[in-house]
Amino acid sequence: MTSVPLPNLPDLTADCSRCAALCCVAYPFDASEDFALIKEVDTPCPNLDADFRCKIHAGLSSKGFGGCVAYSCAGAGQRVTQELFDGETWRDDPDLLPHMTHALRVLRPIHEALLILNEASALPLPDDVQHQCTALKRALCPEDAGSIWDFEEPEVQEALASVPEFVQQLAPFVSVSR
Repeated sequence: MTSVPLPNLPDLTADCSRCAALCCVAYPFDASEDFALIKEVDTPCPNLDADFRCKIHAGLSSKGFGGCVAYSCAGAGQRVTQELFDGETWRDDPDLLPHMTHALRVLRPIHEALLILNEASALPLPDDVQHQCTALKRALCPEDAGSIWDFEEPEVQEALASVPEFVQQLAPFVSVSR
């Protein structure tokens, strides 16, 4: 069996200081127990300050924003801002807003899948399953990716779509600690 080289994985930990608050803009909110207001897609949250920080961050839960507390972009936000848009922000150039938020909505599921695949890699998997896991990670990390289009390629999107099925086959290798 030929081995699949490990991909160079992106940082999968959110670093809000390197992002342009894309999560506070990209996603819509419906007034619910998780969000205390209605917000349209691609619209800055009214709690977002000019420096990309949340004005109510210390009290998100008590003010009805548990959805914000639970959210993680898995590092996709800073990757979009720093790598795909070279540190530019939608505040610097408002025309970038729909492009940056689209990029977050494409990249976040890929980063989440990579987190899952990293956890799977740590399991005692047979060589063929470990090989499949590595191949999926490789497919989700296109070489020399410089734009969001690289992540929208069929190979990447097909690999992303196959992750749930791959995860289902891991059940026999997972031990439950009690």
